Amino acid sequence: MSPKTPLPSSIIFLVLFWALSCPSVQVEAQLNVGFYCKSCPSAERIVKEEVMKGFVQNRGIAPGLVRMHFHDCFVRGCDGSVLIDSTSSNTAEKDSPVNNPSLRGFDVIDNAKTRLETQCNGIVSCADILAFAARDSVEITRGLTYNVPAGRRDGRVSLASEALQDIPAPTLNVDQLTQNFANKGLTQEEMVTLSGSHTIGRSHCTSFSSRLYNFNGTTGPDPTLDPTYAAQLQQQCPEGSTDASLVVPMDPRTPFVTDVNYYRDILANRGLFTSDQTLLTNSNTASEVNQLNEGCIHLNRVYTPAT
Repeated sequence: MSPKTPLPSSIIFLVLFWALSCPSVQVEAQLNVGFYCKSCPSAERIVKEEVMKGFVQNRGIAPGLVRMHFHDCFVRGCDGSVLIDSTSSNTAEKDSPVNNPSLRGFDVIDNAKTRLETQCNGIVSCADILAFAARDSVEITRGLTYNVPAGRRDGRVSLASEALQDIPAPTLNVDQLTQNFANKGLTQEEMVTLSGSHTIGRSHCTSFSSRLYNFNGTTGPDPTLDPTYAAQLQQQCPEGSTDASLVVPMDPRTPFVTDVNYYRDILANRGLFTSDQTLLTNSNTASEVNQLNEGCIHLNRVYTPAT
């Protein structure tokens, strides 16, 4: 098969979430597919059941769990540290401004953990539960399923300051993004693919409103933003509003479907964040956007989990 052979669009997310579930920052423990087959054979089924329950009640749970997994992996690796509660002496990752109030799905992880502790006390790590839940969220939103290697160990350190420092901001330009991902051992190609997680979910207006009004000292919106889309966003996000409840879908057409519309929106100058639209300002990342939009992907980027 040629490297340019068109593949189903959702194959992209096999790469996306394999890179996310097993990034190079997580190398201390040997991870294996089927890690709990003997010690807790119902582990993945129970997690999937809880994800489905959450999704039925609120479709925003799926993108929330994907985002939570991403935010977990970008701080100290995929160690579940984003799940740790703050104490009187420490503000944990989950209460960092980049996570609170935007992350959702903690109750799904808690429910799965409670059930697993009843069946397999002390066996399944919270970090693995979160990785499984992210995979199940992709599948529920019509992406392809994929195997998740497990065996992660739960971290014990969780600092809000590290989340603020490590997690890429929506205002970053392409060079800043490239460096941010490189710090985690991820390539530019992987950066563009992982950015595709914005195909599902929503954003608070406060995360991109700087693009809508008086952009860089002008009287109008960011000129790289499609005017019709900018006007639509201005109606949804009034100037000067600090209302944290104001949210918009990141992919207006299919906000709960894992597909390639994210890349199509960027090519139409309808990327919601600066960090989305900036992918067209670099020839390499722009080429990646075009390939992913066409449903094409280099076969050597379809990673095969080690067993």
